[in-house]
Amino acid sequence: MAILLAWLGNADLRAAEAGDSDDLGPILGALKTFTFDALHLLSDHGAQKTRAYAQWLGGLSSVPVTSHQAKLTSPTSFEEIFRAAVGVIEEVKRASPFGDLVFHLSPGTPAMAAIWLLLAKTRYPAKLIESSREHGVKEVSIPFELSAEFVPVADKQADEALTRLMMGVPPESPAFTAIVHRCAAMKRTVAMAHRLAVRDVPVLIQGESGTGKELFARAIHQASPRNAKPFVAVNCGAIPQELVDAELFGHEKGAFTGATAARAGYFESADGGTLFLDEIGELPLASQVRLLRVLQEREVTRVGATRAKPIDIRVIAATNRVLPDEIREGRFREDLFHRLAVGVLLLPPLRQREGDLNILIDSMLASINAEAASQPGYKHKKLDVSARNLLIQHSWPGNVRELHNTLLRASIWAVGDKITTQDVAESLAVTVAPKADTILGRPLDQAISLPDIIGDVARHYLERAIAQTHGNKSEAARILGIGSYQTLSNWLQKYGVG
Repeated sequence: MAILLAWLGNADLRAAEAGDSDDLGPILGALKTFTFDALHLLSDHGAQKTRAYAQWLGGLSSVPVTSHQAKLTSPTSFEEIFRAAVGVIEEVKRASPFGDLVFHLSPGTPAMAAIWLLLAKTRYPAKLIESSREHGVKEVSIPFELSAEFVPVADKQADEALTRLMMGVPPESPAFTAIVHRCAAMKRTVAMAHRLAVRDVPVLIQGESGTGKELFARAIHQASPRNAKPFVAVNCGAIPQELVDAELFGHEKGAFTGATAARAGYFESADGGTLFLDEIGELPLASQVRLLRVLQEREVTRVGATRAKPIDIRVIAATNRVLPDEIREGRFREDLFHRLAVGVLLLPPLRQREGDLNILIDSMLASINAEAASQPGYKHKKLDVSARNLLIQHSWPGNVRELHNTLLRASIWAVGDKITTQDVAESLAVTVAPKADTILGRPLDQAISLPDIIGDVARHYLERAIAQTHGNKSEAARILGIGSYQTLSNWLQKYGVG
């Protein structure tokens, strides 16, 4: 299924108004030259003009036309054109996940053509066509690859919100410089963390696995008045249930079998500083009760002791669980939640950090190169363009941690000084496949995107097949049951797998 996307240009409007059969305009010319199953028309002209053109086009072509009005402050505003184009592309992909996209470069302004070119060679692989009086309508072959991730300028409302949020914040602490970002969502999150750092209140950090919860916790501690005191990090999910109390609160000699000496718990170890309770949603309910009492009374009683010890700590907790859901299911205490959730940070997943992926790639690769520089025979690694595009097109369910591990593996497997598409594909192929129920058992109490799920599954197995066959497309096609080398190539192009 071939789907044409094009901006409505002045040349098309003139052709419709003149009714000249010798000058069809770029869009109708394309419909007469190539076979398309649908046309999606983007227009920054008035709605009446757009409807009139679509009606004229419908009288001369049998291709179904869908119009999309775009509000542009200027026909050369790259940001607004980008957002409008991506919005329509995503809508088309949801409706026709297996459709082949074609972008028309000729209608509209040069800025519109530039965005089509950028999108076709990076995030949304597509064919490109152009029209001219001399050569008619033809497919465009771009003899180079682009690597780009659009960095939007925050709109005025976001800027004002960020300014209000930052009012009264002390000069930015160096503690937050390790958090690499430039998107508006992360700027707001960092600003909120900075404000929390100077206030001695409990903090709850929520976010998916790999989003950097401990990094934020350490930054908050370093920017706080407690920075000269200990920062103690505890993974609550890694402590055996029978030892949770002894590990957190300490124990006296003989308190239980194996307690051959008295031992301070994590709370006492962090006295004066910050205790970071990672994966706090994993704590058993009985331990949650005792934790709540410690936080309320600001004193801790070791297992086997009769007297409590006063403590002065700040607690930062983190979880990848949705605690309100856990409370409803009876797995987490509501009173403990409210005790912890005084300052709350919600870290955005990497897929929502528009504009951050490229700078994270560069920062992480620079760090990997620096750490490995002293190793015998190591060559400084650089990403080639197609490898970077493959990284940009990946969905990153493991977030920043998955990105780092992928780059590290690729740098190890790269033979020379360049990390290739194959290196990245092989590195991605060894990541843990999602459990079946994350695909087939998703709840429908909220809307899902079936085309996105289909795309994720296709991309996952395409990457694995290419990696397993070391780029042999005929063998990969056989493994996947696709049938032919050419059909596999079409799938690879559609889902942006190098």
